[in-house]
Amino acid sequence: MPFLELSLVINPGQQASAEEALTGAGALSLTLRDANAETPDEQAIFEPGVGELPTWHSSVLSALFPAQTGREALALALAHALPWLDGSQLQFSEVADQDWERAWMDLFRPMSFGRRLWIYPWNIEPPTVDDAPDGDGHSAAPVIVRLDPGLAFGSGTHPTTALCLEWLDGLDLTARSVIDYGCGSGVLAIAALKLGATQAQGIDNDPQALLASADNARRNAVAERLHLRLAADGQCAAADVLVANILAGPLVALAPTFAAACRPGAAFAISGILHGQETELLERYATWFEGLQVATRDGWVRISGHRRR
Repeated sequence: MPFLELSLVINPGQQASAEEALTGAGALSLTLRDANAETPDEQAIFEPGVGELPTWHSSVLSALFPAQTGREALALALAHALPWLDGSQLQFSEVADQDWERAWMDLFRPMSFGRRLWIYPWNIEPPTVDDAPDGDGHSAAPVIVRLDPGLAFGSGTHPTTALCLEWLDGLDLTARSVIDYGCGSGVLAIAALKLGATQAQGIDNDPQALLASADNARRNAVAERLHLRLAADGQCAAADVLVANILAGPLVALAPTFAAACRPGAAFAISGILHGQETELLERYATWFEGLQVATRDGWVRISGHRRR
């Protein structure tokens, strides 16, 4: 069954009222993207600078309705609910129905990070050890993490996640403990355990993230070595490695917490940082950490180093 799609351009102050009006008019789903992006996937993440509000200057808000929904009646209902709305802003189109889960899974492919680490979706079977190439095309014993491509976050495709996965792949994690702060889907903690860590702590503010991490850990047979908890539940036990892929603002505030959670000499990496935000973070973390290095990809930054002894 096809759907009727309605799209309009809004500014930040109009978002809440527009979403409420569309939902009240019977919208089946709502999506939001940057109105100034050249493609729907470009600039698709709310990533503010330190101290800035997380918003785009203008957004395209799209809503799906049943195909039989009357366009004129819908436009009138929205005009009544949104006094600021100009009818010329509304754009209607038909969207063909399809197997959305299958379409998404077909786009998700195995990805390599470093020399050993691979992320595989559940719909694709990994090759045998003898057939698996490493990141340089040479034969290598792969370390494979399996993820559900339907997850809402943390599939490994974002540059900051890739930077952290490559950093973990480059460490010797044998018999080491790891903290994944802001664990999301648990991909970084699970990768660390697969790469040789003895145990990992996954910490997040969102209970849903802990559920996703626990499910992925079970699927990857590392659940007994992954300990999950909310950030509000107290200090984490000191570890040999800490990785945090969150946002620049929280990274500034959490620097003392991370320092207390790292054993002397512990390796650390932080990401979720936009180019230009690293200067403040380098100055902040230099108080407790040394050997600071910066790696970049597609405008995103990773800072790594070691806890001072």
